[in-house]
Amino acid sequence: MNNKKKRIFDIIQIGYAGDVASRTFDIVITAAIIINLFIAIFDTFEQSIPYQPVLDVIEWITVIGFTIEYILRVWTAEYLYPNKRTGIARIKYIFSGSGIVDLLSFLPNYLPVFFPAGAVAFRMFRVIRILRIFRVNSYYDALNVITEVIRRKRDQILSSVFIIVMLIIASSLCMYSLEHEAQPEVFKNAFSGIWWSVSTLLTVGYGDIYPVTVLGKMFSIIITFLGVGMVAIPTGILSAGFVEQYSLIKKSTDYLMEKELKFIKLIITKDHNWNEKKVCELSLPRGLILAAVLRNGETLMPKGDMKLFEGDCVVIGARDCDVNVDVNLKQVELREHHPWVGHKIKELDISRHTLIVMIRRGDNAIVPNGDTLIKSGDIVFVFSKRYMADAQTISV
Repeated sequence: MNNKKKRIFDIIQIGYAGDVASRTFDIVITAAIIINLFIAIFDTFEQSIPYQPVLDVIEWITVIGFTIEYILRVWTAEYLYPNKRTGIARIKYIFSGSGIVDLLSFLPNYLPVFFPAGAVAFRMFRVIRILRIFRVNSYYDALNVITEVIRRKRDQILSSVFIIVMLIIASSLCMYSLEHEAQPEVFKNAFSGIWWSVSTLLTVGYGDIYPVTVLGKMFSIIITFLGVGMVAIPTGILSAGFVEQYSLIKKSTDYLMEKELKFIKLIITKDHNWNEKKVCELSLPRGLILAAVLRNGETLMPKGDMKLFEGDCVVIGARDCDVNVDVNLKQVELREHHPWVGHKIKELDISRHTLIVMIRRGDNAIVPNGDTLIKSGDIVFVFSKRYMADAQTISV
């Protein structure tokens, strides 16, 4: 059941190119959202009246699909928040931004059943479904750059918004004082001045409310010039942020080292050669470094006189080998109905480009041969140049 739940979680998340089921699910959900938006727009035309029964059926089919998806996301929330308990993970997803959007994408369709009087108001919530597309777009660099720029420049943006709000309030009170006596039916109160100052400062200028006195017109000219500058401040902040972010990405790409360190963890056992030896006494091959030692929940920086003991977890870093071909192992967990289960390795119908390197069965590591029998629950490490479903690639 846990394997099935994990597989369902993988499917309903944003899939990678090799996972056909997950990618198909993404396409279907995106198509359902687009169809819903089309129905919402088409409903505003008189030509939609003859097709209304068909449109209602299509909309309900997609809404039921959204409902099932939401239930599955709540059910598998423990994999979305692996460090949380199951109940806490589900609550965290329900009250998260994406969880609320997912809920509002289908809930308004059910509410008229219980509250018929609010049917028209509930239908307005259908536009929220467009926000679900951002779940897919959030995995692309373009939207990530926008989000990162807003996050890094949030203090400057909030400061500029605060200045604009203060200017709106001050200008509205001044204009109310200058224009109330001349046109009391237009500038009735301070809120009338706020409406004028917003439309002027943001250069909208609807023309439904404007000054008629000389002082009011002069003050309006000043506010209009200030408005252009105030609107330009957040724009300049965001523009500078985009330039900085793209420059940072370019520098990271230009100066990235071609050779990266690969890290592995090694547990020191009682009979290990390194047990009760100092770091300076270890004979590490060239290209390997002792990066850290994990002991009793603490991370220790290794020094020459540090002694290693049983139970220590040693983190070793290694440079990539100077070879032209990368060696990638694929880790496959065999479930009960996998076609390999119950067969010997020599009986498997596998490509000549595929080699089973090792089998992990429980806590034991098995070096396979032709007569090794594959069992359910085995974790098989395979070297293969072909794509393998449900396999995790491990760089060696």
